[in-house]
Amino acid sequence: MPEAFIYDAVRTPRGKAKADGGLAALTPQELVKQQLAALESRCTGSTDQADMLILGCVGQVDDQGGNIALVSKLHAGLHDDCAAYSINNYCASGLSAIGMAAASVASGQTKLVLAGGVECMSRVPFMGDNASYYTDTGLPVRSLYIPVVLAADRLIGNEGISRAELDAVTLSSQQKAAATENNSALQRSRIATGGLDAEECIRPLTNAASLAAMPPAFGGLQKQYATALEGKPFTPHLTLGHAPPVCDGAGMAIVGGGNLGMTPRARILGFAETGGDPAASLTAGYSAMDKVLATTGLTLADMDRIEFMEAFAVTIAKFMRDRKADPERVNVSGGHIAKGHPMGASGAILVSTLLDNLDVCDGTLGLVVMSGASGVGTAMIVERVN
Repeated sequence: MPEAFIYDAVRTPRGKAKADGGLAALTPQELVKQQLAALESRCTGSTDQADMLILGCVGQVDDQGGNIALVSKLHAGLHDDCAAYSINNYCASGLSAIGMAAASVASGQTKLVLAGGVECMSRVPFMGDNASYYTDTGLPVRSLYIPVVLAADRLIGNEGISRAELDAVTLSSQQKAAATENNSALQRSRIATGGLDAEECIRPLTNAASLAAMPPAFGGLQKQYATALEGKPFTPHLTLGHAPPVCDGAGMAIVGGGNLGMTPRARILGFAETGGDPAASLTAGYSAMDKVLATTGLTLADMDRIEFMEAFAVTIAKFMRDRKADPERVNVSGGHIAKGHPMGASGAILVSTLLDNLDVCDGTLGLVVMSGASGVGTAMIVERVN
């Protein structure tokens, strides 16, 4: 069976989801177009060879509706024979798109697929699709929708994560992001877009005292979702500092088989998607990680670099506590807490971040882990090609 390679991967800087945000003036299809142009300039002929464009996007309404992958294909001028479709797997969408591309290539159905994700939260806000699922009380109680921030807040108490642990991982993310922002090697695959050439959401003045002074911010949601919480209130813990900023962004990758006339950056060794307890919400990423490690016969200790999605401070705090990962190998250039979370794009953004980090440390193996609302989890292991 053919192997699947990542020939290249790029990302935008992340812009604040505000009217004056650094990417807010650009449509989602324009963000994708500029990333595809960057890929073409780095891998000449890649767009002409594309059999398919797969795009992850969560808020597929309004400016992101109408099959945003197809809209992006037309806007970018990809050839007519290139298929295009959009997927929504919540926060894991961008990584799911790359995993689906790898499966298509490995099965022999396609030779080259452009895959990634886009989210313009300045145009389509969180839960902007107004899905009936968000308010449907006819489902079994454990399946009722709980906003991911509320699920994360409850998970803190269930896991016994302390405020000190939350503050520590938050400060680490901000400090790493600020320290590496101007490291051109670590930002090699970040493409200046629409005049924005830096991460807009980083808060470099964050310190231990400022974090400790922040009050819990999301406790008021418990009343609104009391039915889903089964009438069991809990002590709120999450502050605004522990939450990734909403933002705009995109990430794209070239996924293909061998003999394409280009030099790949990495081989995809394994990809896993899992479901999880919808009430626990953000725990499925751990299951996907365990599954892909088991499938490949590898361990966390084998990974030279790990990009573990900082869905909220609780997820990364739990990971570092329970899995004893080497902190020098995890999220070395900061994570979502500092840089922001453009939902459907985040998984693809972390893939290009991982490849840059592996290049800098001259590493071989890397892991990306994503978690999403209502029990969504994905993970991918890549092997850098020297």
